[in-house]
Amino acid sequence: QVQLVESGGGLVQPEGSLRLSCAASGFTFNNYAMMWYRQAPGKEREFVASVSTNSNIISYVDSVKGRFTISRDNAKNTVDLQMNSLKPEDTAVYYCKTRVFIKDYWGQGTQVTVSS
Repeated sequence: QVQLVESGGGLVQPEGSLRLSCAASGFTFNNYAMMWYRQAPGKEREFVASVSTNSNIISYVDSVKGRFTISRDNAKNTVDLQMNSLKPEDTAVYYCKTRVFIKDYWGQGTQVTVSS
């Protein structure tokens, strides 16, 4: 079965950095695009970034452009999100997501808290 497991969240000061990682299993990883979403308290889940199967198409929500970088390693079945210059408004639970045969799969999420 499809499984996505996020790691790397934590507490960081404003302008700090974190690297999230998502380990995938149960499907042919290099055949599917991968995405990161986030959900802040009291807000709807929002798209953060996506990467195509061979990393030639990458997209970001405007609020993270120039600060976050998504990358994937098809040999290791992982997708990472490097987050730099973090702001308090980046505080959220971050989720890894993929869509396999029209069904969406989500990880359990990892908490990122940006606070001094």
